Amino acid sequence: MEKTYCYTRGCVLQKTENDISCNELMGCIKFDTYNLPDVPVSSFISDLVEVRFKNTRKDFFRNSAKIPLTKGSIVAVEAQTGHDIGIVNALGDVVYDQLRISEVQPDTVQKKIYRLAKPTDIEKWYQAIMLEQSTMIRSRKIAQSLKLNMKIGDVEYQGDKSKAIFYYIADERVDFRELIKILAAEFRVKIEMKQIGARQEAGRIGGIGSCGRELCCSTWLDNFISVGTTNARLQELTSNPQKLTGQCSKLKCCLNYELDVYVDARKNFPEMYETLHILDGDLFCQKMDIFRGMFWYSKVKDVSVGLIPLSVEQVKEILQQNANGINPDISKFTSMDEKRTSKPSLDFTNGMEEERADRFDNKKNKKKSKKRFGNNK
Repeated sequence: MEKTYCYTRGCVLQKTENDISCNELMGCIKFDTYNLPDVPVSSFISDLVEVRFKNTRKDFFRNSAKIPLTKGSIVAVEAQTGHDIGIVNALGDVVYDQLRISEVQPDTVQKKIYRLAKPTDIEKWYQAIMLEQSTMIRSRKIAQSLKLNMKIGDVEYQGDKSKAIFYYIADERVDFRELIKILAAEFRVKIEMKQIGARQEAGRIGGIGSCGRELCCSTWLDNFISVGTTNARLQELTSNPQKLTGQCSKLKCCLNYELDVYVDARKNFPEMYETLHILDGDLFCQKMDIFRGMFWYSKVKDVSVGLIPLSVEQVKEILQQNANGINPDISKFTSMDEKRTSKPSLDFTNGMEEERADRFDNKKNKKKSKKRFGNNK
């Protein structure tokens, strides 16, 4: 008879008479790895397995005992002290790709998988998971009483309940030696304090970004590259910090995704293009389209009125004439641009009306009933 247990690791554990395995829920696993079916396994990495734990913590282990494993198998693995309980996340050649991404050499993997988790191991693991929330709340109160400038964001117990990892955030160096003594006496486990940044905390908590999708840091992004305001300026994005910052109050990591494309597209652009000197005054750059290679200038510095479109080649030509002490007539450039960009007019049809869900309904003219007040005759 099969029974299903729901744990806070984002899994549904299915229990049979001989085995206990994890059936993943759709989108619940952070940094999940898709295992390709029916793919031959290379011999030199056939015993390497990727095992995941709580949230974003994963590690590689060696299956020296040749235990038959599948993705979702719950295993007891080697830890610094005692053993830990984890869930198999990747097998075979997929592990090789994960090692390459994590920059880990296969020869350096020495930790072993002891066995498939027994029902007693699962029970103790479940008891440890149930303690994590109350332990985190209690540890926050203790840190507050000690007046430590830190925030404990998460707690993770080891599978055998012999160790607890406390993830905290702090802006500066914190002396938590007294805190460790109190926590060890309070919970009677070995304490490990691990400092994380704001981006790592957002990845552990998870959430929905402004794009409507899950946060990249909680699904696939595991290495955080510094993001500066220069990235937004090079992509001509708004300078509003509320639109540029993510849930971690830092600049969004996605500002790095298309940065190289914009940098390559701007290689032919002049370095200084903000002001052009013409015959009847100055032109000030109001906006630009990087991929079309177009600039829009106006004669008023801070007002986008009467915009004049110019291409990159035209801007370079005007700058060259300015360097030679010549202020050209802008009308020559605008007339050339109009001739070059003029295209035959095309008829436009609104396709949205053709795809309306009620386009086949019988439309009847409904007259609004007038409200009458007083006595009706």
